[in-house]
Amino acid sequence: MWIIYAFGAALFAGLTSILAKIGIQNTDSNLATALRTGIVVIFAWVIVFAGNLHHALFDISSKSLFYLILSGLTTGASWIFYFRALQLGNVNVVVPIDKSSTIITMLLAIILLGEPVTLLKIICMTLIGIGTYMMIQKQDAAQSADSSMKWIWYAGLSAFFAAITAILGKVGIEGVDSNLGTAIRTIVVLIMAWLIVFMTRKQGDIKKIDKKSWIFITLSGLATGMSWLLYFKALQEGQASIVVPIDKLSILVTIIFAYIVFKEKLSLKAFIGLILLISGTLLLLL
Repeated sequence: MWIIYAFGAALFAGLTSILAKIGIQNTDSNLATALRTGIVVIFAWVIVFAGNLHHALFDISSKSLFYLILSGLTTGASWIFYFRALQLGNVNVVVPIDKSSTIITMLLAIILLGEPVTLLKIICMTLIGIGTYMMIQKQDAAQSADSSMKWIWYAGLSAFFAAITAILGKVGIEGVDSNLGTAIRTIVVLIMAWLIVFMTRKQGDIKKIDKKSWIFITLSGLATGMSWLLYFKALQEGQASIVVPIDKLSILVTIIFAYIVFKEKLSLKAFIGLILLISGTLLLLL
C-alpha cells in the first residue's frame, strides 16, 4: 500500500511545482512560501482533527518530537532555496537539480538507517544519477545573465536539505501517526518561513499580490499538503531508499505540465536522461 502512497505523493508534488511557478511570478518567493505553508498547516491540522488524532499529541516521545522539529527546519530551508531557484530559473532546469537529492537520500538511508544494499539498488542509483545529470540543461543566455546563475546554487542547496529532511522525517515518525507528524512539522516550517519574511521586510508585499497569484499559491499549498500526507505515510511504512525515488518521479508530472503551460521543451539529451531516471526508479520496485 505504501507504494500507492508514494506514487500519489509524486503526482501532487509535480503539480505543486507548476502551480507554485505560476503563483510566484509576480510575488516574492519567500513571502509566497510562507503563505503556501499557512495553507498546508490548515490542511494538515484539519486532517488531524477529522481523524481524531490530536489526542495522541501528548504521547509523542521527546526523541520523535526532536527529529520532527529538525525535519521541519530542513524542510523550510529546502523550500526557501527551491522556490527562489524556481523564481530565477526555468522549471526544467531547476527541478532536475532539486531531484538529485534522491541519490543523497538513498546513500544516507543505507549509511544511517541501515537499509539493505543490493546490486539492483546500486544499478538503480547509477541510472538515476546519470539520468539526473543528463537532464540538467542550460537556460537561455538572457535568463542566465539576468539571474547570474544563482539558481544553480539555490537548487543545489534545496536538494541537500531535502535529502536530510527525508532521513530526519523517517526517524521522527517512528511510533507516531504520519498525519500528526506531518502537521507538527508544518508548524515549524510556517514559523521559519515567516521569520524570513519579516527579516527581509517583505510582509508589506502581501497587499500587492493579485487575485491570480493568490489562487495559484492556495492551490499549490493544497497540492503540497496532499503530497506531504501521502509521502510521510509511505515513508513510515516503506524503505526511505525506495520511497524517496518514487516520490521524485514527480519530475515527470512537472515536465509534462511545464510543456503544456510554459511551453518549456526538453532537449534530446534531457529526454534520454528522463528515461534513465524513470527506469532506475521503476527497477527499485522489483
